[in-house]
Amino acid sequence: MNKLDQLKAVTDVVADTGDIDAIADFKPIDATTNPSLLLKAAQLPRYDSLISDAIKWAQQNEVADRQKQLALLTDKLAVSIGCEILKIIPGRISTEVDARLSFDTAASVDRAHRLIQFYEEAGVGRERVLIKLASTWEGIRAAEILEKQNINCNLTLLFCSAQAVAAAQAGAFLISPFVGRILDWYKKDQGVDSFPAEEDPGVISVRNIYALYKDRGYQTVVMGASFRNVGEIEALAGCDRLTIGPQFLEELSNDEGELTRALSPEARPDYEDCVISSESDFRLQLNADAMATEKLAQGIRSFIGDQIKLEVLLQKRLESTKAISN
Repeated sequence: MNKLDQLKAVTDVVADTGDIDAIADFKPIDATTNPSLLLKAAQLPRYDSLISDAIKWAQQNEVADRQKQLALLTDKLAVSIGCEILKIIPGRISTEVDARLSFDTAASVDRAHRLIQFYEEAGVGRERVLIKLASTWEGIRAAEILEKQNINCNLTLLFCSAQAVAAAQAGAFLISPFVGRILDWYKKDQGVDSFPAEEDPGVISVRNIYALYKDRGYQTVVMGASFRNVGEIEALAGCDRLTIGPQFLEELSNDEGELTRALSPEARPDYEDCVISSESDFRLQLNADAMATEKLAQGIRSFIGDQIKLEVLLQKRLESTKAISN
């Protein structure tokens, strides 16, 4: 077997892309999207009809407030793309709540309800959807509320054990620790070009979280994300899930070498303990971790930026359609 097939034997492989062709090629169990991936997908010719359909829907459900109109339109498009992806995967699609709501629990819950409503109106049950939320205190609290309503959540932009423990205590279905972005920070901080896979700070962080979860019996799924090289993926073989971009899926599928399992519930590495007893405890521990604090803020800003770019793209299409109809 090639390394991708070997990886699938010990880890659930998730496609980190909105590209339907890539998903069909590599046959992952699940797929995940975010504003950055949706922005790329919206510029692919094969999604043009979905954009047109979303525009027509927005015109039929027009609201006076321009920003609310765009929010509805982007949510509708995200769900439309998610529905297309669900036609070719057996599992779930992760769809993200607007990152501008990362510090507003009530608004995040409301937006999640709307996404689920759109999916259910399209004939997709909530059991096939994961709502993605940033791993802020407010995002974690939103996930806690949603999980009690049988709406499963994927807590993303996760960079440290404090976030991971708070997420598990809230009953989140899944967390997405960002391996590559952790590596990026440490490379810049230490002035180095690379780390060996076994010393990669992102790999070490996910291994630590994985071991902590298994030791405490947390049921929350650990899904490593945001990879910079195949070595990171191989060093986490055996993790519950890994969400991988098309370029690395292809590299693994072309490699006929042997893949060694690195993680398992029975044989897990030693880990640094972490206890979260309150909101102030969470904020203090997060603040004490410069990497996690900076990357969380940077990630939210980046997703907001791509969300705005997507809205601009859709606004132009909306205005163009109105001009033609007039």
